[in-house]
Amino acid sequence: MLKPRYNKVIYKIFEWYIARIIGTDFKNFVFDKVVFDPNRSILILCNHFSWWDGFFILNINRLYFKKNFHVMITEENYRKVWFLKYLGCFSVKKNSRSMIESLNYSGELLNNPDNLVLIFPQGKLHSNHLENITFEKGLMNLINSSNKKFQYIFAVILSDFFQNRKPSIFCYLHKWEAEEFISLQLIKNTFNKHYESSRQQQSQITV
Repeated sequence: MLKPRYNKVIYKIFEWYIARIIGTDFKNFVFDKVVFDPNRSILILCNHFSWWDGFFILNINRLYFKKNFHVMITEENYRKVWFLKYLGCFSVKKNSRSMIESLNYSGELLNNPDNLVLIFPQGKLHSNHLENITFEKGLMNLINSSNKKFQYIFAVILSDFFQNRKPSIFCYLHKWEAEEFISLQLIKNTFNKHYESSRQQQSQITV
């Protein structure tokens, strides 16, 4: 696997730049402010429908969570987009020996209360109009490789144009209190309940 490279100057420059282009390329950027424990790390599980998704969560982290940001991305994207490695990105390569290393690394990151780790459980880009979010295998390996003291945040990102030339982005956040014994199916079902609730809220917006 390929790990992040830390450079505070480059990170701050791109953090500022991403906030700027989100402000110029979108009509609105709205997210919920959930109650969270600043003394515990955060695992964010998020739907994945656009190239922007990681940048949206990065911006929310800048504005609200204020943790050390990390996100799992494909090895192809890690190699193709040079600056991602400086934004807390680390690689995963499916169906390879290094995949377990990437999952274990994610779990180790969550053992540090200063960290936030973003995971896209779908594993690849899907339409923003899906009725259900699929979860690929591997998430439980990540969870079990940690000390399980982190907190779960579910993020559902949806977009609409309404009467505007530029789209508006809505990020629905939900903190989930996990039980002592959990399964991939339980996490998937709970996430999809939040996903459906978010879609219903989105459908009720009028302008």
